[in-house]
Amino acid sequence: MQRRHFIRNMSMAGMGLLASPYLPARTDPPAKGIPLMPPYLSRGHTIGITCPSSPLSEKEARYAMESLKSWGFEVVLGNSVDKQWQRYGGTDEERAADLQQMLDNPTIKAILFARGGYGAMRIIDKLNWTKFEQGPKWLIGFSDITAFHCHVHTRFDIPTMHADMVNGFNGIENASNRSLYKALSGQRTEYSFDGYTLNRAGQSSGQLVGGNLSLIYAMQASPSELKTDGKILFIEDVSEYKYTVDRMLMNLKRSGKLQNLAGLIVGGFTATKEDTEMNYPMSIEEIIMEKVQEYKYPVCFHFPAGHQKLNLALKLGLHYNLYVTNAACSLSEVADPHPDIVPAMRYSDSTYNEPSVPLPDSSLAKRQ
Repeated sequence: MQRRHFIRNMSMAGMGLLASPYLPARTDPPAKGIPLMPPYLSRGHTIGITCPSSPLSEKEARYAMESLKSWGFEVVLGNSVDKQWQRYGGTDEERAADLQQMLDNPTIKAILFARGGYGAMRIIDKLNWTKFEQGPKWLIGFSDITAFHCHVHTRFDIPTMHADMVNGFNGIENASNRSLYKALSGQRTEYSFDGYTLNRAGQSSGQLVGGNLSLIYAMQASPSELKTDGKILFIEDVSEYKYTVDRMLMNLKRSGKLQNLAGLIVGGFTATKEDTEMNYPMSIEEIIMEKVQEYKYPVCFHFPAGHQKLNLALKLGLHYNLYVTNAACSLSEVADPHPDIVPAMRYSDSTYNEPSVPLPDSSLAKRQ
């Protein structure tokens, strides 16, 4: 029997106001170069949780649910939560139907995906995106969710959010979770981070696109193939051999995806597998730099996002300014056209600095 759980937010007495008022979605075609914006969230808005890839139980979702409620949001658990078929959160049909009803439901203002793994690309062609295109909402996740990031950017030019998923909440709020809160509430993302010896210095601006390298590679030669010309490309990955990273990058290079970038941002390449057959002495950074060495755009390594503890939220599809040196780098979202933009959030030297508008108190943080 299918179950649908409606989790209502608790009393928020004493909670500070969220950082930005609700920004209504545009219904007219955007001007050239300006993506169709999903609305930012305010207190009382509803976030849906669904499992388009790997399974997740309601018990595993409890920390994310408590955090979302403490932030002032209501939560709807989809029918795919607590389901499992093969290695997925239900059959392809069940997962697609669950995501479809969330895409179509106008009361759900954002969709937070449960976890990555594999499965999103199995259902992407089963979805009808008409109502989503008419009333955009934030799609939040990374890893396997890159399939949706690529598809939505290429087909509709609607921004999505590369950020922690449900399984990224573990009971104590961290900088990654807080960066998601601030991005959802409309704060302009602006990060500074340490440089690296292989960085290629420079500055540029453009739409930020990308995500997981394996999924960008998997979307090639499909209707969801990522368009990269003139854009800042972000890549990250986990549990790959060095030679498979090299092979995927060679594919992107040969298909022209690396030639006309505005910039390249490399996030975490973590848990790299050891090749037991033959040694591969090049580092991941050297492998990547080799593929783009003849180009002129700025390249930076070790941006704090990906399959790692610090996975800061990025609004894919929006325009960013990138500044790179060997000593320090910065990535800042171009100011929102709305005049009520709020102070930016910053990351620097492994420390997350709070913006001028503080987060509401969290019951999870008090457990420390």
